[in-house]
Amino acid sequence: MPEITRTDPNIIITGTPGVGKTTHCQELAQKTGLHHLDINEVVKKHNIGESSNDPDDPNTKIVDEDRLLDCIENDLEEGGQIIDWHACDLFPPRMIDLVCVVRCDNKLLYDRLKQRGYGEKKLQENMDCEIMEVLLQEARDAYDEEMVVELRSESTSDIDNNVERIEQWIKNWKKDHGKTEGLKAQGQGEKKDEDDPMFLHG
Repeated sequence: MPEITRTDPNIIITGTPGVGKTTHCQELAQKTGLHHLDINEVVKKHNIGESSNDPDDPNTKIVDEDRLLDCIENDLEEGGQIIDWHACDLFPPRMIDLVCVVRCDNKLLYDRLKQRGYGEKKLQENMDCEIMEVLLQEARDAYDEEMVVELRSESTSDIDNNVERIEQWIKNWKKDHGKTEGLKAQGQGEKKDEDDPMFLHG
């Protein structure tokens, strides 16, 4: 495996619309100083999305994934990106360090999507996606199993706890990849729960 040269990890926060991806990304960026890479904004800025022909959902954009990757490749090479998108398998595994799939209760998700004004067809498609765990399976198929974590997002305390756990994971990533100074000397020989690679899976 080639040596990782980026000094900060790249993290994907994915999930069905309405589960709280963007809120997680914003909170995490604020707490860690990493960059919130909102793919919707990249698509708008570089005009790389074509309008859908679906009369029930004309606002949907069909994204040119090759052009998208061209636009963000330098950011991913540099590292420190929190990628906010409803899909994940287009991002090269060599550039990704953690994939967080945000989930929430189906009834709660339904209410959130209703509040967003989703039409019945679009609402049902997203509900089916969540119920069938489509994005979770997509992440597990595209990346090593230990890179993929499932996070519940049903309350503000859930989000706070998730952000705190990812913050700790980032600190451990930096320590493990020699990207911080002095951390190895602190608490040497002392094993904590969060040092376990399965800590985020709990």
